[in-house]
Amino acid sequence: MSGSLEDEETDEGGSAEKYVASQLTEKMLISTGIRVGTLVKTKSMVSFISRTRTDGLHVIDVGKTLSRIDVAAKFIARSNIDRVVVYASREYALMPVRKFCEVTGAIPLTGRFMPGTFTNPLYPRHIDPEIVLVSDPAMDFQAIDEASKIGVPAIAICDTDNVTTDIDLVIPANNRGRKALAAVFWILARSVLTYSGRLAAEQAMKYTIEDFETKLVEEVEE
Repeated sequence: MSGSLEDEETDEGGSAEKYVASQLTEKMLISTGIRVGTLVKTKSMVSFISRTRTDGLHVIDVGKTLSRIDVAAKFIARSNIDRVVVYASREYALMPVRKFCEVTGAIPLTGRFMPGTFTNPLYPRHIDPEIVLVSDPAMDFQAIDEASKIGVPAIAICDTDNVTTDIDLVIPANNRGRKALAAVFWILARSVLTYSGRLAAEQAMKYTIEDFETKLVEEVEE
């Protein structure tokens, strides 16, 4: 795709931040590590970085994160949600993806991406997506590649070291941390429900960010 979603008005750091303020303070959001990037920054992600810490880690502009989530939510809410595919191969993204799809009705795909899932109609588990959302374009490149081949818009959560080729809308955020991924998918789910008219802006969503978080083995055993 040509990146048409990037051209939509994003109102950086404005309405999107106000939108989540009723349930999520800036301090709570930052505590999830959502803005903590990597030691590497690509040309694709430079515009989303607000500063570099003394330890070399690049810090993502949270206002831009929320703004892009807002744009993605509006786009997804206007689509046929039962044809929105959310894919993740990274372990910490598994629960966020499952909860997001449970709440919104999107299609969850996790684990290994089977070649031909989008491009081969003869594949028994073929899916004809309207939108593809991935948690990390580096890990989930096969899904991005197939979405591009069939002309389907791709949305991706991108860290500072990601390359955004074939991605139509970048959501800049820490895509490795389990709390950060939970926060991104929670906010996105709540926004999709609101823009689709399934959740009033002043209401609380059934689940919390913690419910979207992939639990560690020790936590599960306890």
